[in-house]
Amino acid sequence: MKIWASEHVFNHPWETVTKAAMQKYPNPMNPSVIGVDVLDRSIDKQGRLHSKRLLGTDWGLPSIVKAIIGNARTCTYIQEKSVVDPIEKIFELQSSNITFTNLVSVDEKLTYKPHPEDTEKTILTQEAIISVKGVSLSSYLEGVLATTMSANAGKVRDPLYLKIWSQNTRETVS
Repeated sequence: MKIWASEHVFNHPWETVTKAAMQKYPNPMNPSVIGVDVLDRSIDKQGRLHSKRLLGTDWGLPSIVKAIIGNARTCTYIQEKSVVDPIEKIFELQSSNITFTNLVSVDEKLTYKPHPEDTEKTILTQEAIISVKGVSLSSYLEGVLATTMSANAGKVRDPLYLKIWSQNTRETVS
């Protein structure tokens, strides 16, 4: 098991970052996400938006991983559950893979909150637990997955990515 964590501060208000984050897929900066389906969406009595989505991805698995899992299929599915609390200004998103769970499990949690010292900024905290099961080199593969997650997290911090998000939310972000 490998635990990966990261924190980033966006120079934009929570409302802007949250709207953008909810609409970030698909986009040209991360072409591996090929589809997003909303399975359920509701608002509870406290005014929080609950969403369940299914993401279809094509990660282009490395040949060593394909050899180990014995499957040429690279399309994987991820279930995502999120809660947006507009009163407390907290957006929590939890995702986990539902494909290849007998071999690999990745459970990720993202939390977006306003910066405590500057409301014009937003803090993103990411945490993931990665487990590769039943294969040799599992520790190595967990490290590869953690490195990939870190690289993808870095893309989110790119100003061009925020520009793409802003086009989806019809707001200007620079």
